[in-house]
Amino acid sequence: MRPPRTVRLVRFAAVPVLIVALASLAAACVSTASPGWTFVPPPPSSAAPSAGGSAGPSGSAAASPSAASSAAASAATGSVVNLKAQNIAFDPKTLTAPAGAAFQIAFDNQDNATMHDVQIKDGSGKEVFKGDLVTGVAQKTYDVPALKAGSYTFSCTVHPTMTGTLEAK
Repeated sequence: MRPPRTVRLVRFAAVPVLIVALASLAAACVSTASPGWTFVPPPPSSAAPSAGGSAGPSGSAAASPSAASSAAASAATGSVVNLKAQNIAFDPKTLTAPAGAAFQIAFDNQDNATMHDVQIKDGSGKEVFKGDLVTGVAQKTYDVPALKAGSYTFSCTVHPTMTGTLEAK
């Protein structure tokens, strides 16, 4: 005896559904779209040539990297403030810098394979400085423009709980 015709139709209808499902799964596995969660660390920063150099020839075929870094160091004015990031916290939490004069932050990221940066905001919450991200363990010197006298908040944009106070006097 033959099975009823409706049972045979249901079996044949399931085959195209199964084929479509397998094709969708295969297409998802070979997609060329990049996933949204992929992280690529920023490229290492390189020393930029000094803008205060002369336009004429220097007497050598090319400037050496040490000459470029010396020129950048001598172009920076003001004092140096030391700041360390360790255990997802800043040390010290209070910094003092000269008001009305550019200064540098010698930033020391001691958190292995962890990204940190330094962002400075004024009392109204307006960003007045934002440094590059530094993946630790590494050091970076930030050149901070002159700030008016007053109290500022500094923080890490990656870890919002990392905060401190900067007094420009």
